[in-house]
Amino acid sequence: MTRTILFAALAAAAFHAHANPTVEKNGLLASKDGKTLYTFAKDAAGKSNCNGGCASTWPPFVVANPALADGDFSIVARDDGSKQWAYKAMPLYFYAADAQPGDAKGDGQGAWSAAKAQPNTAKADANGSMYTGGRRDSAY
Repeated sequence: MTRTILFAALAAAAFHAHANPTVEKNGLLASKDGKTLYTFAKDAAGKSNCNGGCASTWPPFVVANPALADGDFSIVARDDGSKQWAYKAMPLYFYAADAQPGDAKGDGQGAWSAAKAQPNTAKADANGSMYTGGRRDSAY
């Protein structure tokens, strides 16, 4: 019985703990393995409002390596203390019914939308550095 519970916990962790988010060719955000990411209109910047049963259908995109947070990709703390990826401060989720990489069955379901990359509006500051809203880089 204990092995079964341990195996189920490890399988769930493997499903949720993907690497850092990526941008697919179609402009949608996805996990490294191509699973579509979603945002929830009822969330606030930096705060997930999808917990309990909601998180069963819309599993949070749990952070495996916090050192990868950079630019528009940040980390938010969930109510249970776990860490979740966010894009422009909006928490990111998977949809449990998406079986294959590239599936986006959750897009438009209620308050849920497939997360889309938004172009950065880079501006040069007085020192000639580029500012994209997340970090400053040397001008190219």
